[in-house]
Amino acid sequence: MKYRWIVITSLLATAASAGAQTVYESKGKSGPVFSDKPSSGASAVELPPANVVSVPAVAPPAPAPSASARPHYSRLTILMPEAQGTVHTNTGAFDVDARAQPPLRPADRVRVQLDGRVVPTVFRSTKLHLSEADWQATAAGHDGEHVLQMAVVDAQGAVLVESAPVRFFVKRTAAGGRRR
Repeated sequence: MKYRWIVITSLLATAASAGAQTVYESKGKSGPVFSDKPSSGASAVELPPANVVSVPAVAPPAPAPSASARPHYSRLTILMPEAQGTVHTNTGAFDVDARAQPPLRPADRVRVQLDGRVVPTVFRSTKLHLSEADWQATAAGHDGEHVLQMAVVDAQGAVLVESAPVRFFVKRTAAGGRRR
């Protein structure tokens, strides 16, 4: 009985692929015999319509957005140093933290201006460390008020978004009442 359904199923598949053909059943020594050709004593088998499933077409994956189609940065905000805050450093080295919205993309870089001069180092993150060399190359004086501004730039150096300038103060540690 099991083999009968396997044969019927395979004949149905053949009939479905070849169009609507008649299937004939006759009696053999070991059970029923199915064929697409009539033989003596064979009778036509009434077959149900073929069970055909249509597979929906798969849409090709969407292409990756080009650089010009990517969303633009909406904001760049300096979080540290705080506006009107104080940075304590004897060398001029200090940490800077900012937030870009959306977050910084891997190909983009951060450019920093200190006191209106571009810091020579270009950074790969909005959390960065200004070195003593960066300070010496750009800062106007040591103690007192300074202005920090940041920009996100693309691979060609074009500005994508700029922060508002932040005014902050730098203080050096004094030992025995004298500044170092």
